[in-house]
Amino acid sequence: MYNIGMRSLRKYCCIAFVSAALLPWNATAVNHEALTTRLFIQNKNTGSVERMLVQTLQSIKEGRLQQALDYVDQLLAISPNFALAHLIHGDLLSAKARILNGFGDADAANLNRIQDLKDEAEIRIRNYFDQNRGLTQPNLLVELSEKQTHVLFVDTARSRLYVYEKSQKDTLKYLADYYVTIGKNGIGKKDQGDKRTPIGVYFASRKLNRPLPDLYGDAAYPLNYPNEIDSYERKTGSGIWIHGTPRDTYSRPPRASDGCVVLSNPDMKALQDILQFGNTPVVIGVNFQWISPESLKQQAQVKSALKVALEDWRKDWVSQNTDAYLSHYAGDFFYSEGGLAKWSGYKRQIQATKPKVNINLSEVSMFTYPNSAKNMVVVDFEQEYISTALRNVMKKRQYWVQENGQWKILYEGSA
Repeated sequence: MYNIGMRSLRKYCCIAFVSAALLPWNATAVNHEALTTRLFIQNKNTGSVERMLVQTLQSIKEGRLQQALDYVDQLLAISPNFALAHLIHGDLLSAKARILNGFGDADAANLNRIQDLKDEAEIRIRNYFDQNRGLTQPNLLVELSEKQTHVLFVDTARSRLYVYEKSQKDTLKYLADYYVTIGKNGIGKKDQGDKRTPIGVYFASRKLNRPLPDLYGDAAYPLNYPNEIDSYERKTGSGIWIHGTPRDTYSRPPRASDGCVVLSNPDMKALQDILQFGNTPVVIGVNFQWISPESLKQQAQVKSALKVALEDWRKDWVSQNTDAYLSHYAGDFFYSEGGLAKWSGYKRQIQATKPKVNINLSEVSMFTYPNSAKNMVVVDFEQEYISTALRNVMKKRQYWVQENGQWKILYEGSA
């Protein structure tokens, strides 16, 4: 019976994880203990649940049944509501007595549920063995303001949320990453109820304090969907949040939400110190490319050019040179009340008398808009406007795009 179990487990592991493409080891060519040690050190910021899941699956791959059972028992002791771990535990026990025909060895009625769990297992393992993970940052222009300490990147293709903090020399430092669930119908939200997750730059507000249904878990942080670009493109819907899972569920399949970004409740708790202050930048994209030394240099050049363009815009406003000031706006510029023609008329009327003004900008932040058809950057800042009749301080947001090799303002309004 034991030999049947071993053959069954080997067949099971190959069926479940596609001929070891997800698991970079080979029984005859690799020192598994050394490999495991190296990978677990490399992935030290991975949660204990995910590490133990990989340990369990590696033990299955190597045919070490009892050790696999020990690992999965420990895993279930930590997370008793982890459905994927229960499925693997059941398969391990069943494999002692009979040949398994597939992951979950389920009847037709349960195939969709089993496929969901298989998808979760595969995407977790792929991330675990991503050689670039945690070594660099996504290849996006990012500058945090003085008050911003962290930025969250959600890669919908990897079902992963990456946490970075601001470090010295205006760079980002990787802290951790977490498995997430996205919309049932994938990405590219356009319409109310389409069950898709939006792509773009968003900001998470503070935790909702009102009572919420158990579906949202221990915490929920609303995102500002639809943002200004979403509204301009006539995208509808609302209520896109970062939130947890029901109390009887550790995690959900990779695509299972109504469009929200969903984490396990322990992972939500790990993020609470970052999210508690509100206005946390959340960049949601697809297949982020990790930055290289060459692209890092290129990003620095782009950031420098954009900072120069922002400063030139400020100086031309102060000088009341209306033509120079308006030259900073794109041909398809828009704002809350119209387009470039209306904006130009309004500004020419105000500046006709050449009023003396002073404009100061502070708390500047910049974020590349991911997967955009245009090279676009969201720029936020605190603007102080001083004239003889008025002093006003406001949070402002602009979307800058490249037009014929020059940076131009596509949108401007309060943030």
